[in-house]
Amino acid sequence: MINKQFKMKVFVTLFAVFSCLAFVNNPDDEFEKSRIRGEKVYQEYCIVCHGKEGAGIEGVFPPLANSDYLAKYPEKAIRGIKYGQSGEIVVNGISYNNVMPELGLDDEEIADVMNYINNAWGNKNEVMVTEERVEAIEKE
Repeated sequence: MINKQFKMKVFVTLFAVFSCLAFVNNPDDEFEKSRIRGEKVYQEYCIVCHGKEGAGIEGVFPPLANSDYLAKYPEKAIRGIKYGQSGEIVVNGISYNNVMPELGLDDEEIADVMNYINNAWGNKNEVMVTEERVEAIEKE
């Protein structure tokens, strides 16, 4: 028969392990929720030009996958989504000079889609874009 003290140690150990797992893989994490919402925004508004895998079309629509532009110019990327974008930009050494119309997204949707694209297809930007950060971006 297992003694009461041993049972308690096992219980406490298992509780600690599951608590840590819940913390590490918490599906209620605001960042993860934002990325999930952002994927839906991407599929509704962005996928037509930038593609399912974020590859874009060389010389026409810039890639979002492994994009140096997103890493170097996050404020410009946010501004482009918020207000639309025209004029030349260079992404991964290739020039793009097309028009991206203003999509009519609210600040939360823009933050969500930025959190998605910043962490998809090889992009690794774990700094959460917040609604407040998007709100602070002004039109040039």
